[in-house]
Amino acid sequence: MGNNLLKGKRGIIFGALNEQSIAWKVAERAHEEGASFVLTNAPIAMRMGEINNLAEKTGSKVIPADATSLEDLEKLISESMEVLGGKIDFILHSIGMSVNVRKGRHYTDENYDFTMKGLDVSALSFHKVMQTSKKLNAMNEWGSIVALSYIAAQRVFPDYNDMADNKSYLESVARSFGYHYGVSDKVRVNTISQSPTMTTAGSGVKGFNEFINFSEKMSPLGNADAAACADYCIVMFSDLTRYVTMQNLFHDGGFSNTGVTQEVIEKFSS
Repeated sequence: MGNNLLKGKRGIIFGALNEQSIAWKVAERAHEEGASFVLTNAPIAMRMGEINNLAEKTGSKVIPADATSLEDLEKLISESMEVLGGKIDFILHSIGMSVNVRKGRHYTDENYDFTMKGLDVSALSFHKVMQTSKKLNAMNEWGSIVALSYIAAQRVFPDYNDMADNKSYLESVARSFGYHYGVSDKVRVNTISQSPTMTTAGSGVKGFNEFINFSEKMSPLGNADAAACADYCIVMFSDLTRYVTMQNLFHDGGFSNTGVTQEVIEKFSS
């Protein structure tokens, strides 16, 4: 049951692939809360996924776009304003990909062409999205832009590979661009550092089940699932968080502030 938190707001949601996707859950919740939005993903991802089903369910238009292409982004944002009937109030960046991970390359033996491709898709694309929207004057004042991150940006998770570097860059872009966008247009920019979540992208990381199990035992509240993350995104898009910007917001059941739990201690006690 919605509370009209986003009634009358317009948005663009990047990255919905299937029902496992956090972006998919965000779209469902945004629809429930009264928002209208455009769904977008790279053409190849759209062929793999089920985004048209989500569009039908939420009454949304799908506009394919490669988030690394400035030409595609300009077309996407311009068309979105036409379709939605005005400027944008919120954007979700839920995109991440590591070719090194997909190809099984160890962090100490990266293929740097793969590295640069992953950086472009996972992090530099966030800058490109905001740079394009700013140049097109596409965002309403007090609009909200959110990207999804992970605590590997601050701590070492060996098998997360170069995605950790990508997330670090993503969070830096949010702070730096958030300053400029706040000064010029009162647009707020944040990242949400989510619990490990079994999405299509996440499941491709070696040892991801172990990540999830460890995090569950290290989090006082347990892991936050995709639906709970969607709720948090909705709050960040709403007017209830108008003065929150340039933050990396941990949404992880307390994992980020927990040194050790009794359950973990007992697991290693003889």
